[in-house]
Amino acid sequence: MTPPGRDRLRELLDAVLDEDNRSLADMAGDAYASPFHFSRQVSGGAGESPVALRRRVVLERAAWQLRHGASVTDAAFAAGYESVEGFSRAFARAYGSPPSAVTGDGAGGAAGGRDAHWLPAPNGLHFHPPASLWVSDEPVRRGDEVTALLVHHGVEDTRSLLELAKGLPDEEYRRVRAAGAEVLPWDGPEETLAAVLDHEVWTLEVWVASIEGRDTPARGADDVAALLDRHAAVAPRWLAAVRDVARRGAWNDRLVDALCDPPESFVLAGVVAHVLTYSAHRRLLARTWLRAAGVAVDTGDPLDWLTRRNR
Repeated sequence: MTPPGRDRLRELLDAVLDEDNRSLADMAGDAYASPFHFSRQVSGGAGESPVALRRRVVLERAAWQLRHGASVTDAAFAAGYESVEGFSRAFARAYGSPPSAVTGDGAGGAAGGRDAHWLPAPNGLHFHPPASLWVSDEPVRRGDEVTALLVHHGVEDTRSLLELAKGLPDEEYRRVRAAGAEVLPWDGPEETLAAVLDHEVWTLEVWVASIEGRDTPARGADDVAALLDRHAAVAPRWLAAVRDVARRGAWNDRLVDALCDPPESFVLAGVVAHVLTYSAHRRLLARTWLRAAGVAVDTGDPLDWLTRRNR
C-alpha cells in the first residue's frame, strides 16, 4: 500500500526519465519493481509505455536544444543515442524531418514557445526547459490524437517512399504508368511516379502556405533529391500547423484561401481530412508503381508503423 503523501506515479516517472536509466530494466530497478509490473504501472498511469514515454520526452528535449543552437551531435549524445545516425532516424520518425532541418525559429518550423517542441502525447506530459516536465492541463482529445498520428504517419511514409525512389533509374522514375491518370481534376495528370511524388509534396507546400498566410510558393524541381529537400522543409511546418489547430481546438475555424482563384473558404478540419485522404491514395499508388519497377516496399500500414515507433 502506498504511504500517505507518497506520489507513486511521480516516482515511476522519475525512474523513466532518470539520465542513468537507459533501459526498461534500469527504470524498473530504480523503482524497486519488476520490468513487467513497472511497465504495467507506468502504462496504466500515464497511458504510454515507459520506453515510448522516455523516447518521446528525450526527443522533445533534443528538439528544444537544437532550436536553441545545439549541434546535432551534441543533441544526439545528450539524448543517449550511441550514434548520430540512430538519433537522426528516430528524430525524423518523430518530427517528419531530420534534426539538421531544425532552425532557431522552432522545432517543426513553429515559432518558439512553450509547446513548439512538443510531440503528440496521450497524457499531457512534455519536456519543459531547462530540465523538467510540463503536465499540460489541456484535456486529451482522443480524436486529435488519432489525427496527429495519421499526420505523422503521412509525412514519415512520404519520406520513406522518396528514399526508396532514390534508387530508381530516371527512365523508371519518369515512365508513364497510367496514361491520362488524374488524382484530382484541377491538379493535372499524375501518370508517372515522379508526378505522384511531386504532387504529394506540393499539396503540403500549398496548404501550409495558405494556413500561414503566405504567397503561393514557388514549385521546385521534381527529381528525388529536390523532393527530399522540399519535403524536409515543409513537413515540420505542416506538423506544427496541425498541432496548433489541435491545441486550440480550432477544427471548425475557417480558412479563406486567397491562393485559390477566386478565393474560397474551407473549414480547417476539412483541409486536414482532404490532405490525409489524397496523401494516402498517392502513397498507395506510389507503392504499386515502385513494386512494378522492381523495388521492395512495405504495405504502408499505420499499424506496422506504430509498432515500430513504440518499440
